[in-house]
Amino acid sequence: MSDKQKNAISPRREEDFPEWYQQVIRAADLAENSEVRGCMVIKPWGYAIWERMQGVLDRMFKETGHRNAYFPLFIPLSYLEKEAAHVEGFAKECAVVTHHRLEMKDGKLVPAGELTEPLVVRPTSETIIGAAYARWVKSWRDLPILLNQWANVVRWEMRPRLFLRTAEFLWQEGHTAHETREEAEVETMKMLRVYETFAREFLALPVLTGEKSESERFPGALQTYCIEAMVQDRKAIQAGTSHFLGQNFSKASGIQFQGRDGAVEHAWTTSWGVSTRLIGTLIMAHSDDDGLVLPPRIAPAHVVIIPITPKEDSKAAVLEAAEALAKSLRASTFEGEPVSVEVDARDIGGGVKSWEWIKKGVPVRIEIGPRDLTQGTAAVSRRDRPHKEKDFLPMADIPSRMAGILDDIQAQLLARATAFRETHLKPIDSKEGFYAFFTPANSAKPEIHGGFALAHWNGTPEVEEQIKNDLKVTIRCIPFEESPEPGVCPFTGAPSRQRVVWAKSY
Repeated sequence: MSDKQKNAISPRREEDFPEWYQQVIRAADLAENSEVRGCMVIKPWGYAIWERMQGVLDRMFKETGHRNAYFPLFIPLSYLEKEAAHVEGFAKECAVVTHHRLEMKDGKLVPAGELTEPLVVRPTSETIIGAAYARWVKSWRDLPILLNQWANVVRWEMRPRLFLRTAEFLWQEGHTAHETREEAEVETMKMLRVYETFAREFLALPVLTGEKSESERFPGALQTYCIEAMVQDRKAIQAGTSHFLGQNFSKASGIQFQGRDGAVEHAWTTSWGVSTRLIGTLIMAHSDDDGLVLPPRIAPAHVVIIPITPKEDSKAAVLEAAEALAKSLRASTFEGEPVSVEVDARDIGGGVKSWEWIKKGVPVRIEIGPRDLTQGTAAVSRRDRPHKEKDFLPMADIPSRMAGILDDIQAQLLARATAFRETHLKPIDSKEGFYAFFTPANSAKPEIHGGFALAHWNGTPEVEEQIKNDLKVTIRCIPFEESPEPGVCPFTGAPSRQRVVWAKSY
């Protein structure tokens, strides 16, 4: 980085947010586009973040009674056809396998061996899991089934963007079957709250929760609930969903059981999922013009120790001190786990190493040089503060203080994101005010607009469609409110039960 350049990332967020996002991914070495259009290669640091997310969520799922399983990648076309709304919702995104081998013809490999029935590459697994449940469930005693799978899915994406929208992505999908409607509804809300807790407590994302409007529901669901995050260009990202499927899929798949009274009934089912889109959300919500910023509870490494070794005669002593501090830190704990420490002993300049770790978003950097050894201190820098800001702490005190430092970084990131959202969350009561809120003041930067609007809506899809066509703004969620505020829809003048959240979105 040039000495004259003030930031590691160019362009800055305020100059070109979409390009800034791509440059943060590149600078942090998270992922890259693959040779297959719309697909990505997730590099080790990016995958380590996903593994951290997996680990936390997997524990939360198991604590709520779920177990992991795995189902096929290929789904017979006839399975999707059984649920009309479902196949209609995914038809344009499906990748389809029609042949099972290749043959050499005129010097080229060509598909041969046409399948008797085309296979859809998994866009989601309700139908094939439903077929398995239909085999497994015979009696009410076989219920509930509470399963999750960690998998990849394919949805043919025309406008790909790393982590946010790719043709293939990684996710988890939970699928449950229940004896009663009430049990399934409780399950749907329980898992939504798991996602909300995970987003807030681990990703430092102050998400809004609520129900999707009918036009935004998961295809085939009776209700879809979501967590919505605001990122730094004031757009929304749907960060997770939980679906109450009713009996639609169980009727299509034949999930039937003998009830307690001897009558044959259809099971009530749910599904819920989050994906690697969470990494994109994390980047857009917290990162700055120097690169990635990671909340400590999800960071692959909590601390990086950077030995500064300008002279050969002091190099061994500095490296020894760095390893000794790393050992002490690893013996301390954060959130019940050992503090994760990297020691960057590469034989390159300390400034170069420091900037690499700044861009990777490691919460705490510790620099140790010859002068620090004589003074018994080390320079401690926090990623949530300006990169030049350092605290010189006694080396012996750092292990006992580290958990408190990491806790404070986590809290500060949540507070910062919450304050940003609240600044750009505005009640609006007129059509003119609504349209002005979502119309960029600077036409050269169309991504810069108001944020989240809280406006009344009379519940008609025609209003949604008109606003979507005019402004590219949609209803992100209908918030849960114990005492909703009735009012008047500013678009129709009709009565409205409550305000809903409108925003532009990814």
